[in-house]
Amino acid sequence: MTAAPLRHIAIVGGGFSGTLTAVNLARLCPTPLRITLVNCTSPQGRGVAYGTRRPEHLLNVAARNMSALPDHPNHFVDWLRTRTEYAGIAEAELRETFMPRRVYGDYLRSLALNYARPTDRRSQAEISFVDDEVLAIETAGTSARLVLAKGEAFLADRVVLATGNEPPADLPGTASVADHPGWCGNPWIDWEARLPAPDQAVALLGTGLTTIDALVTLLALGWRGPIHAISRNGLLPQSHFKGTDDPHFPPADVDLATLGLAELVRLMDSHCARLRDIGANPAMIVDKLRPHTQRIWGAFSNAERREFIARYSARWNVVRHRIAPSIHRDVTAAVETGRVRVTAGGVVGLRPLGAKIGVDLVARDGTASTLEAAMVINCTGPHTRFSATRSQLLQNLLRSGLAQPDAMDMGVRVAPDFTLIQRDGRPSPHLIAIGPLLRGTLWESIAVPELRGQALRVAQTLLDGAAESPAAAPEAAVIEYWI
Repeated sequence: MTAAPLRHIAIVGGGFSGTLTAVNLARLCPTPLRITLVNCTSPQGRGVAYGTRRPEHLLNVAARNMSALPDHPNHFVDWLRTRTEYAGIAEAELRETFMPRRVYGDYLRSLALNYARPTDRRSQAEISFVDDEVLAIETAGTSARLVLAKGEAFLADRVVLATGNEPPADLPGTASVADHPGWCGNPWIDWEARLPAPDQAVALLGTGLTTIDALVTLLALGWRGPIHAISRNGLLPQSHFKGTDDPHFPPADVDLATLGLAELVRLMDSHCARLRDIGANPAMIVDKLRPHTQRIWGAFSNAERREFIARYSARWNVVRHRIAPSIHRDVTAAVETGRVRVTAGGVVGLRPLGAKIGVDLVARDGTASTLEAAMVINCTGPHTRFSATRSQLLQNLLRSGLAQPDAMDMGVRVAPDFTLIQRDGRPSPHLIAIGPLLRGTLWESIAVPELRGQALRVAQTLLDGAAESPAAAPEAAVIEYWI
């Protein structure tokens, strides 16, 4: 029996993943289709990352590899040429520029609006935007019923869950400072308006990409007080670089997905040592591993995945998630001059100390200390324990059995085509996931090169039922040393 044609697809989440899924559906759909994109808390078509208004927040990837459409690799650079401020920049320079994230948000927004009411009538789909929160999704016969926070509900044939990253997890003592004016538990809100006097201390809990955002903003504001960056490893992100190709990795006669974790670590360590010996940056090993990462992760046992997360993920993230060279130079200079103080230590408690907050730390050698700051921002990164999600929608899906956690409890359990697997073990007739919800299944599921491929695949799956292996995504053959 032929499946009934799709008439209405709902997308929950209006960031990069949701927006690009809508765009791909609209540009590929051969028959009339309604697409409803429901979004709250961040600008439609931008999401948290690209909704920033701060000019100092730059992309972490050069313009040449930021096309939103994997089948049009120069799309973003071509779009930049439509803006007068980039008209005079040479092509080679423009392609290597790390653009402001708000400009990239303009690009995504323009794509969404172009397909919302297309003038090219070859497209028979229309995108409508709803500014609301989806609280629940229920089965309603052959359809899914989406219940919205403002009291309305509507039916859709299929629903794409593109809910994005969770806010950071609570830290020990969070409850005691939750109402303190100096506490910011979510770094992706407008904390600049709540800053104390500019000669006071600010503590950033974490030393990853979220901390870099906060650091460059404080530096741009001319912050005069101490800025503390605190994490267990005390390692800040590395800079992107251009390097010559390394023909020796991966070895031509080795199938990386069959090695297992221990042997893969040994292989990588030996090649990193070889590159250091010849004065090359060993980070290129991580770059060259990237086209194989999802297949390797899929071949790991659950025990190997847990061991990787516990022993190697922090080291991996420092090397893998690099930053624009200009930002790296500014942050390095701030550290070297003492404007930024990096501390390696675990946060074991938070407590109010009058107008300040005390951050209780334990160093690797067991030494305890307390750092006091007038503002403390939780920059530890997205919460990744899916069963403890703060999303009312996702909790409702878990309770109803329409979703279940993956084996790592990092996202939803899905079939190879990203269709959700229900608690009873059957594929969902309505729900499909994209983005960070797939982190436990794919590991690499938060960056543009992976997400643009996912958005295209999800659109193709919805439109024609194609169900490829996740490892065969359109981006699987891409190697970029700037990524």
